[in-house]
Amino acid sequence: MISSAIIPQPLARLPWRLIFLVGVICTIGLATLYSAAGGSTSPWALKQGVTILAFMGFAISISYVPENFIKQSTFPAYFLIILLLIVVELVGFVGKGAQRWIDLGFIRLQPSEFMKPAIALVLARFYDLIPASDIRRLRGLWPAAALVLVPFALILVQPDLGTSVMVLLGGITVMFVAGLPMWYFLSAAGVAAVAGPILFAFMHEYQRKRVFIFLDPESDPLGAGYHISQSKIAIGSGGIWGKGFLNGSQSHLDYLPEGHTDFVFATFVEEWGLVGGALLIVAFFLVIRWGMAVSRKAKTRFAQLAAAGLTATIFFYVSINLMMVMGLAPVVGIPLPLVSFGGSAVMTVMICLGILMSLERQSRTSSSLT
Repeated sequence: MISSAIIPQPLARLPWRLIFLVGVICTIGLATLYSAAGGSTSPWALKQGVTILAFMGFAISISYVPENFIKQSTFPAYFLIILLLIVVELVGFVGKGAQRWIDLGFIRLQPSEFMKPAIALVLARFYDLIPASDIRRLRGLWPAAALVLVPFALILVQPDLGTSVMVLLGGITVMFVAGLPMWYFLSAAGVAAVAGPILFAFMHEYQRKRVFIFLDPESDPLGAGYHISQSKIAIGSGGIWGKGFLNGSQSHLDYLPEGHTDFVFATFVEEWGLVGGALLIVAFFLVIRWGMAVSRKAKTRFAQLAAAGLTATIFFYVSINLMMVMGLAPVVGIPLPLVSFGGSAVMTVMICLGILMSLERQSRTSSSLT
């Protein structure tokens, strides 16, 4: 925090170290988008900068919302998003082969993005409501499993494998932190391993191809494996220090597809090298560590679980994207938050950070009163 002698007291209570870290990450993203456009603020950097400022203001506004209001809003918000996901399935806008949006005329709304933080909050509220003695029993499992699997299925059929996996992982994180027995998770993993071949048969052709390319990218280097092959070339060609700002050949010569969205990390590392990539990862690590500290210091069970789930959402965003661009996971269309171009990921992460700041403020206020 910063002294109120420098800035007004309400602003002084904001977690300025976190805001500084987020600002650094966003600045890296804007610089990379500027470079990817050949040294121009259009079409990506300027628009992204406006989006970031708008949602940063939104996150700061959320930080002043009381924890009790957030707690009471979780179930209504969850069921509203479920309703919107059903509307998407019935009359949703189709783009790039997927039905994920509701076209409102002035904006295309993607309800699945709201489910990423919502699943963490609703499970935190569920485990906050039931007695601690019931958590390790079946009644602590099946309602939570239903809360996770319903949106997972609705998002999977859009189809949006990346988002559905993130919702599933976020839900599992909260269930694990809540204290469910380990054998539940091991049993589920065993069932998933057995059912894997069956589920694979029901995947869309492009999804199966992504799995094959992940296992052997060189099997189709000019086709389905082109993205990941070029991403590896860009990352490797950056070396230790990189080629220098505005000097990335893979992105500037259009060898690297989606260099401003899903593969923006490869664009950045080509120009800033291993050192730049490591510094960006450290910045994300510090944000995630701050989120886990909020969970650890929280005074209520709801805040503990919600903070852990929201932080996990940011972690899965970052880790899945980084593994994807390095060839350590199949390409599932998860952007690098606050760096990749696009408002959806910015919105989701800023909502998570805003609620985390609110929970941190509540915890700090409770500590000062005791």
